[in-house]
Amino acid sequence: MGLHANEKGLAKCLVFITICTLLISADTDSKVSSDSKSCGAEEDGEKSGKDCGCSALNRQKNEDEDVGSASKKYTAEFNNGNQEENEQSATNQFVRTNQMAFVKGGTFTMGTDEPVIYADGESPARLVTLTSFYFDAYETSNAEFDLFVRKTGYVTEAEQFGDSFVLESRISEEVKKDISQAVAAAPWWLPVKGADWRHPEGPDTDINDRMDHPVIHISWNDASEFCRWAGKRLPTEAEWEYAARGGLKGRLHPWGNKELPKGEHRMNIWQGEFPITNTAEDGYEGTCPVTAFAPNGYGLYNTVGNVWEWTSDWWTNRHSAEPQENPKGPDNGTDKVKKGGSYMCHKSYCYRYRCAARSQNSVDSSAANLGFRCAADKLPEGVECTNC
Repeated sequence: MGLHANEKGLAKCLVFITICTLLISADTDSKVSSDSKSCGAEEDGEKSGKDCGCSALNRQKNEDEDVGSASKKYTAEFNNGNQEENEQSATNQFVRTNQMAFVKGGTFTMGTDEPVIYADGESPARLVTLTSFYFDAYETSNAEFDLFVRKTGYVTEAEQFGDSFVLESRISEEVKKDISQAVAAAPWWLPVKGADWRHPEGPDTDINDRMDHPVIHISWNDASEFCRWAGKRLPTEAEWEYAARGGLKGRLHPWGNKELPKGEHRMNIWQGEFPITNTAEDGYEGTCPVTAFAPNGYGLYNTVGNVWEWTSDWWTNRHSAEPQENPKGPDNGTDKVKKGGSYMCHKSYCYRYRCAARSQNSVDSSAANLGFRCAADKLPEGVECTNC
């Protein structure tokens, strides 16, 4: 959404976003509305402005509330001196997926001159030159994040705030009984008390059988702390898009233009009628393992679909068409760019599982389809390179 647009013609977008972020009382058993639209987008065919609403999931923080940096809060286990035991047990429980791929620098066309969602700032197409870097082959998994928490005692912002946003259809009826609010423009998103990375659909759920799935309910601040601990960093938007394209030029997806090449599912997105029914024809109703589906040309898995991935760039929807070298986005802002779309994306709603697509959230926002992966200038010590 164009939170920073200055043209008079986009002024209404700011009003729309403000409305989107307001929580309203709602009957959670009522039929979900399907009239939400991205402001400024066309309504014909693929350029439908219908939106899944996840960019509106920004926290309404009380300015008198001192939440503080999550990195300064620690779990009881860590403070009680069990760090060494936690490190050992965590390391022995899973196969690591912290490997990185080397992405050779070069010049590519970022963005597109055929935008699908105009208000998101997908255009113009512009030449961008990047130096070489390393990029996580996989999205950060629950297992990898669990290791980080065990070693540091880190507490996520969703845990500190005490809630996070979850898709209505994935919440138990018991938990729904205590929910009386929804996101105005996207009532299928409900704020769930006790929803966090360990309890993805609420307090009555866990990740015991999803340790190889991407960690979710992760804010930009959380992701930054993890990457710093791992000796890595969040990728710039340009690095993310360059890596996601896998060496292909001007294609919609990391493998080409066809959504189902030869009838094969290549990503985890929504099939059926959003948000009513997900037929899960790709094999997954929610998230999928970070190792699922075929990798792109650089050996990277799930760069589109599955979960949104944070980048380091502040959000803007205005870009110069002039060539750029190693762009890092605006110097400041209120939201950060996220890329890749998620398992909730459908072509008729949130058609953002494209390399040039983009969206945004505030730095403390979290939701059940929001995760990340890291980048690095140098390969961190102890991390395997998949293609070196």
